[in-house]
Amino acid sequence: MTVLTLPPGLGGERVTALGDRARICGLYDTLGAPVYDDLAAADGFEIGDIVAAVRTGAEGPVLDLAAGAGRFTLPLLATGREVTALDLSADMLDLLRARLAKAPRSMRERCTVVQADMSAFDLRRGFGHIVLGTTSLSLLDAEGRAGLYRSVAAHLAPGGQFLVSVMERADDEAPTEVHSRVRGASGTSYDLYEYWPAGAAHRYVTIAPTEPAADGPVTVCVDEVGTMSIAAIEAELAEAGLTVAGRRPLTGMGDRHRVTLLKAVAAR
Repeated sequence: MTVLTLPPGLGGERVTALGDRARICGLYDTLGAPVYDDLAAADGFEIGDIVAAVRTGAEGPVLDLAAGAGRFTLPLLATGREVTALDLSADMLDLLRARLAKAPRSMRERCTVVQADMSAFDLRRGFGHIVLGTTSLSLLDAEGRAGLYRSVAAHLAPGGQFLVSVMERADDEAPTEVHSRVRGASGTSYDLYEYWPAGAAHRYVTIAPTEPAADGPVTVCVDEVGTMSIAAIEAELAEAGLTVAGRRPLTGMGDRHRVTLLKAVAAR
């Protein structure tokens, strides 16, 4: 869930220091979407694992949920598959369409772009693979996840697989807040603040340019997302009639985040 209020911790201090210049936005709206896309385009995390799982899995088209600007959509298209890219954000899908316009015609013709809610969609067709990466599952609350699972189960073709990445806090002894400096594909440097107390139901992410202009508005992206455990998500999947058939750790020991790629199939 995106919030447009002052975030806690160092992120909030950064917003306060900017004063009236701060333009607080979500990560997926008109102001935030270009920032998110800039960072996502420079981050190859998960992409190879998801593409490999699709390549070696069943035949059939791919449904890319929370597709955004195409971080997974374009690599999936490069496998030769037909891909449907679904996202709720019109701003993110505009970025995807612009990217597709520059892609080879053979790729464009295999891509269908759909604006819809991933917690309640009806595409009236089946898919050999349904993908939800970038730990986007954390954007949904319990009710939203239940709707997602129902929609996924209804769209999985026989023998199909649901690939979903789940992030949990790796260490309760880790600091409540971390500040890191990251660089986008454009070369722009950003300060990223993550506020995540142990046991909290939500974590907060704040992103601001490291060196903003001397005057004028400064875009600051703020997001509040739910936290979860792999065990809880596996239980939710089972209740929805989806059996976890594989687990692939995507992060190493000692990392602040523990990310696991789950493969779920329809229960027999």
